[in-house]
Amino acid sequence: MAGPPRLTQSPPDGPHPGGRATIIDVAAAAGVSRQTVTRAMNGMSGISATTKERVLAVAAALDYRPSRFGRGLVTGGDHQLGLVVNDLRNPYTPQLASAVFRLAAEQGWNVMLADVDLASDADRMVQALGAQTDVVIGYLGSRRYRWSEVLGNVPMVELDPSSDPPTAAVWIDPADAIEALADHLVATGVRHPVVLDNSSPDHTSARGELMLDALRRRGYLPELVHAPHATAECGAEETVRILARKRRLDAILAFNDVMALGVLQACRRAGVDVPGDVRVVGVDGLPLGALVSPTLTTLAVDLDAVAREALGLALGMLAGELPRHGPGVQRTVRHSLLVRDSA
Repeated sequence: MAGPPRLTQSPPDGPHPGGRATIIDVAAAAGVSRQTVTRAMNGMSGISATTKERVLAVAAALDYRPSRFGRGLVTGGDHQLGLVVNDLRNPYTPQLASAVFRLAAEQGWNVMLADVDLASDADRMVQALGAQTDVVIGYLGSRRYRWSEVLGNVPMVELDPSSDPPTAAVWIDPADAIEALADHLVATGVRHPVVLDNSSPDHTSARGELMLDALRRRGYLPELVHAPHATAECGAEETVRILARKRRLDAILAFNDVMALGVLQACRRAGVDVPGDVRVVGVDGLPLGALVSPTLTTLAVDLDAVAREALGLALGMLAGELPRHGPGVQRTVRHSLLVRDSA
């Protein structure tokens, strides 16, 4: 039986999967030696600016990426996957990373992790990650286009993009689960829901908009509360303010599970019964939600499925079987409603 697919292109002297260009191809097209290509690609001295420009232009035209083996950045032929995350302090992020690491290990790949929100120079970190890996997946946010340029020919898979991405992508779609939740709220007699969103007052999140729309189509007039941070502390603080208004409410739909845990804490301290007085719902399906009392109702996402789709796209692109962008390299993983004690 054949072994696991390889993520890494072969050394320059061997065959190259998917017809990808080698250093020999670049040298021949530019009319220079392999050593000159190496100098140009690595910014080394010993060649003229004109020659360097010509080599770089040919490399770009051939979609050539230098071998990590030739640069001596790794040893032993290990396959390298770069994972970009945006805050390891959020319990969601380690859960995602764990899924990626586990599935990558099954394929014999190593994973290099970059937390760009905690980095002093995120651009430099992403550039270094691309230099040491075969493919990069993760949350790119508003910096997606800049990092696409920084990574150059390194294939990218964006997770949960906010709009049509310039690269391959895995969408994480809560729309169906939100519809199921809205039906559930109607069936259980909820009359005055509040949407606790992680957003600024002038820009509701896409998730918040979906919640508001689903509720309004069912005859609700939901209150929208903007919270600046998607943390338990912020969820608790905003809940204290909501409860202090003395307005009627019987459900709080939080942006994520972490904020929902803060909502539960604030309700408990205020003597508000959950779910008797107020139902509480989160999003993500974190294991923490099953460890609190009452257990947390949530819109759960299968992070193993997210990792599996992302890794599948990465492998397909590296093998030359899939394009680097477009509908053919976009996948969707959907949330599902998980009803527990809190709702």
